[in-house]
Amino acid sequence: MSIVGWIVLGLVAGIVAKVLLPGKDPGGLVGTTLTGVVGAFVGGWMSDRFLDRPVEAGFLDPATWVAAVAGSLVLLIAYRLLFGHSRR
Repeated sequence: MSIVGWIVLGLVAGIVAKVLLPGKDPGGLVGTTLTGVVGAFVGGWMSDRFLDRPVEAGFLDPATWVAAVAGSLVLLIAYRLLFGHSRR
């Protein structure tokens, strides 16, 4: 995928993750995009490492999108566990 593809994937995955896990999180549009892009990498790594199913296909592959959203959810949960109580 190209850089633009990763940005679009990250933006959509980050938005979906924030919709599935509502609450106060930092960042706005840039933070959501970065969460999604990093989440795509984390989700791909988790899929390869723990499920023994590497995500190899391109932008339109459903496995890529599921891995990206799952990785974004993991990042949001980790953020809330580490920093959730400090945002009062």
